[in-house]
Order: sequence, then C-alpha cells, then structure tokens
Amino acid sequence: MNRRAWAWALYDWANSAFPTVVSTFVIAAYFTKGIAPDPATGQAQWGWMQTLAGLGIALLSPLLGAVADAGGRRRRMLGACTLVTVLATAAIWFARPEPGWTLWLLACVGLATIAFELGTVFYNSLLPQVAAPAEIGRVSGLAWGLGYAGGLACLVLALVVLVRPDPSPLGLDRGAAEHVRATALLTAGWIAAFGWPVLLALPDPPGARPAWGAAMRRGLAEVVAVLRGLSRNPVMARFLVARLFYTDGLNTLFAFGAIYAAGVFGMGFEEILLFGIALNLTAGLGAAGFGLVEDRLGSKRTVMVALSALILLGGGLLVAQGKPMFWALALALGVFIGPAQAASRTLMARLAPPGEVAAHFGLFALSGRVTGFLGPAVLAAVTTATDSQRAGMATVVVFLALGAAILAGVREPRRG
Repeated sequence: MNRRAWAWALYDWANSAFPTVVSTFVIAAYFTKGIAPDPATGQAQWGWMQTLAGLGIALLSPLLGAVADAGGRRRRMLGACTLVTVLATAAIWFARPEPGWTLWLLACVGLATIAFELGTVFYNSLLPQVAAPAEIGRVSGLAWGLGYAGGLACLVLALVVLVRPDPSPLGLDRGAAEHVRATALLTAGWIAAFGWPVLLALPDPPGARPAWGAAMRRGLAEVVAVLRGLSRNPVMARFLVARLFYTDGLNTLFAFGAIYAAGVFGMGFEEILLFGIALNLTAGLGAAGFGLVEDRLGSKRTVMVALSALILLGGGLLVAQGKPMFWALALALGVFIGPAQAASRTLMARLAPPGEVAAHFGLFALSGRVTGFLGPAVLAAVTTATDSQRAGMATVVVFLALGAAILAGVREPRRG
C-alpha cells in the first residue's frame, strides 16, 4: 500500500471507534441498563431511534454523494461530517443515568449516526483514487481490518483507563456512571486525533468549483440519471437490492448486539467491553485475512461465503443458553462480519463509473439504509409484541438470508 492508501485506511482506524464504542458495545448497553426502565423497553426505544436515523441517511446520502461529485468537494464534506460526528458523540457525556436523559442521549446518538454514515459515503468514494483495480480488494479488506484494530484499541483503552479502575484515577464518579459516559469523550477524541490524514493526503481536484446551489442542481440531475441508468445495469441493480437486505441485517446486528448480550445473558459493562475486544479481534483478523485473498476469490463469492456463515452462526446464537456457547458462536461469527462489508465496498467500487463514484456510493449507502429503518422497526415491533429479545433478534437472520438469496443471482463482474 502506498502513502495515500495508508492515509485513507487510517480513517477506518479512526471512525470505527464510533460503531464499536457507541453503537454496539458501551453506550447502547449503558442506555439499556442505565437509563431505560428495562432492557426490552430500551431495545425498542433504541430501535425507533435507529429507524429515524436510517430514514435521514436514506434521504440524504444519494443527494449529498451526487453533490460531492458535481461540486468536487468530497474532502470538505467528509471533514464536515467528521466534525459533526465528533461533537454529537462528545455530547453523550451529559446523559446521566436517569430516565429524563433518554431523549438527549437518543438525539445525540441519532445525529452522530447520520453524520457518521454520510461521512462513509465520501470516504468510500475515495477508494478508487488510492488503489489500482487489481489491488482494490486487498486495500479495502486491509483497511477494514485496520478499522477493527482501531475499534479494538479504543475499547482496550476505555476498559483499562475508564471503566475498570475503581476508584478512578481521573476522579470519575461511578455512581453517576461517569466512567461509562467518559467513553463517549474518548471516542470523540479518538476520531478527531486519527481522522485527519486522509483530508491532507487526498485533496479535492484543483480548479474552479460551482457554487453550492449549482452543485445541488447538478447533483439532483445526477441522482435522477443514476437511478434511470439502473434499468440498463441489472447487475448493479440486483447487487444494490441484495445489499439492501443483508446490510440491514448487519446494521441491526451491530446496533443491538450488546443490548442482546446485556439483556439475555446479563453481561455488565466490563464484560461487554471484554466481549467487544475479543469480537473486534476476530473480526479484524477475518477482514484482513479475506482481504488478502479477495482479489483472487472474487468479491461476490467472498460476500456469499461470509453471509452463509453469518446465517448459520446467527441462528445458533438465537438458541444459545449459556455464556460459554454465546461467546464461542459470537467470536466465530465475528470472523465473517468484516469480509461481508469490505468485499461489498470493493464490488461497488468496481461497478461504479469513474465520474459518478460518490453518487453511486450514495446509492450504496442508500441500499444499506433505505430499509435501514425497517430492520430496527421490525425488531422493535417483534420485541414489543413478544416481550422477548430473542424473538426480536431473529429478524436479523431473516434479513441476512433474503440478501444472500438475491445476491446469489448476481454475475461476478470482470476484474481488472
């Protein structure tokens, strides 16, 4: 990997702290066990927040991606989204372990989630600029592995410095959950500290740029043109529909994994952090390992292998009765999470026309979010109706299976 590729990959290291600490392992569990009245209610409320965030991402990502293409402002828009993610994440600190802070925490996480996901549109669209076509799978997979390593490092730091010490050397009040809330400040600082190299290494193209109004008009025209073009590109269309379902399943799994572990298996914050560290280790190894062979194996085949394993292992997790079985199945599942995502990103980069990369990655984000509100909504509705977290989580496997079934009919494109 060259210098620009490393700078690009380092952003994965930086921003992966947000889904790891906030969306999955710490803040999600803190909300469920520390603020919500009970785990089932907390899972449902978290689901409705993710639903609204998914709607916002679905509406904004294709348009802003096209605006970035038309205006030549991918780096500037990536910087703006990163800044909003940092500020909204830091604001989680103020959410005390009291029901009155429910709306504040959900609003902060929702806003940060929207900014984080929109930022990935511009970040992913830079991939073709840093890797040759024959190496794009390796670069994407290794960057995703580096992202899991970043999430792992941030979790370890949170555990050693903030969560575990009692009394806290930083004077954090455990009764007010400051040792847990401080992980949000750590995450915000982590993203700010490591997210800037890509903004220096990959500047926007030189030359005059259209005004924002003109870029918006061109962006809208590009979105319309790209959507119309899907009818002439059945491979792209089928891939996006497939990803629509299986990414919805993956996003729901991330959003509710720690909530499920806390509510069903009674894991505390420290144990959830240890679980997150172990899961990030297996996920990082899986992403990097598959990244080394993806260019030979093929992007579609890599995704299919990963999804098949996720469906089987996810089904096992739904019926697991003890912590040892849960740990074993979850860590094995982690190996296949990264390859499903990284290989999807590679396939999209290969399919997208060079002049419309950000717009197509906007559709890529849309395909992961247009039903992104549906996954959490279905999970929340099933959890509410059955008062069972297991029943709610079963919807994840359904979405993964639907996506895999549709992807099976996609023909692998020729690799450069």
